[in-house]
Amino acid sequence: MEMPPVDDFALAKKDALVTRLGEVLPGDAVIHTVEELKAYECDALTAYRCPPLAAVLPRTTEEVSAVLKVCHEMEVPVVPRGSGTSLAGGALPTADSVILGTSRLTDVLEVDYADRFIRVQSGRTNLSVTGEVEHEGWFYAPDPSSQLACAIAGNIAMNSGGAHCLKYGVTTNNLLGVRMVLMDGTIVDLGGAHMDAGGLDLLGVVCGSEGMLGVVTEATLRILPKPEGARPVLMGFDSNEVAGACVADIIKAGVLPVAIEFMDRPIIRITEDFAGAGYPDCEALLIVEVEGSEAEIEEQLSTIEEIARRHDPVELRRSTSEDESQRIWLGRKSAFGATGRVADYMCLDGTIPVSELPRVLRGISDLSEKYGLRVGNVFHAGDGNMHPLIMFDANKPGDLETCEEMGAEILKLCVEVGGCLTGEHGVGVEKRDLMSHQFDAADMEMQMRVKDVFDPSWLLNPAKVFPLDVTADRRAG
Repeated sequence: MEMPPVDDFALAKKDALVTRLGEVLPGDAVIHTVEELKAYECDALTAYRCPPLAAVLPRTTEEVSAVLKVCHEMEVPVVPRGSGTSLAGGALPTADSVILGTSRLTDVLEVDYADRFIRVQSGRTNLSVTGEVEHEGWFYAPDPSSQLACAIAGNIAMNSGGAHCLKYGVTTNNLLGVRMVLMDGTIVDLGGAHMDAGGLDLLGVVCGSEGMLGVVTEATLRILPKPEGARPVLMGFDSNEVAGACVADIIKAGVLPVAIEFMDRPIIRITEDFAGAGYPDCEALLIVEVEGSEAEIEEQLSTIEEIARRHDPVELRRSTSEDESQRIWLGRKSAFGATGRVADYMCLDGTIPVSELPRVLRGISDLSEKYGLRVGNVFHAGDGNMHPLIMFDANKPGDLETCEEMGAEILKLCVEVGGCLTGEHGVGVEKRDLMSHQFDAADMEMQMRVKDVFDPSWLLNPAKVFPLDVTADRRAG
């Protein structure tokens, strides 16, 4: 994975830069020693590492603005960072850049139940947003697997989803407004505590822009009343393809579960060894959850179970208690961490039409055999957001490169069947060089013109999203 050449002029300015940053931030908010910067050399895509020039941890929008003004004046690139849970290298620094972390931007600024919104600083974790309102019977819908740790800032940058996005949508469907700081330090407000803002949909442009347009410091989020009840059903099948076909049939039937999650045999075994959730011995497993009143739950589950029986399930188990529901979800929620105990892995997130699930799962199996690397599939099947985990040994020469090559083939397959490179992890550096497989030169030129407007010097989040050969002249120009 190639990175742009290091700007030696920027490296030479480190002492002056640290001094300037220390003038606009409290002393403990500027990190610059070699030992301290180790913590910021990578995100959750740990295969790639590069210590930054410095890191800063502001506490207010005004401090973020002051930092960006300094870096803009000194022509130093800035990499915004939420909690560092990006699986696509979205917060990977360059050696001549400053990491701007949001981890101290954690205040709850406003809660309005009448108008159904909460306004928070962007460093607040996803799960803690629901924690702030659940005692009143409300919740924040997007629920990435990393929701215990991931920050709202990163959720907005990557337009994150989660298990329940099938019914409630992803971040963009639950984001009402942001306060954002541009690279030159200008503070702007987009959207607000209402359904839609007038004029251009700039909020839609910012959500999913991967920190390349500005640094979001505050977010106004939609909150929802908790459903009356929810219940999952667990289904085991003899093959991935049959499970994929069952998902397609559920969607075609017009039923809208709150979640449809898929796990294949390797993931089932790994999670059982770790969590002991009591999953059946089968090739593929689906967890389908519905919600509503008891009558609504019964009607939906009956329809889903009828569809499942047409595919001869190995096991069909409806939850009958809250404890059983938690056990059904236990393995799925533990899958990524459990896999990390047994191997290094690269997690992809290509998205495909649901009807193509059987074909793509067969293709992934064929590629696993071709490249000689194990793959575990665990993903949001209801909206076709694939999460194959390619397992490799980081200490074995050539294994990472083989993993990268195989991952590229899987993502190309997703595009070929009518899907796209990313559903919620973003492009970052992981998929940067595959962008030309989804977009032609004219498409990418239009996207880059948007960045030109927000960040004319191309100083925000360098070396991300667009192939380096396409952007070589951008910053120089």
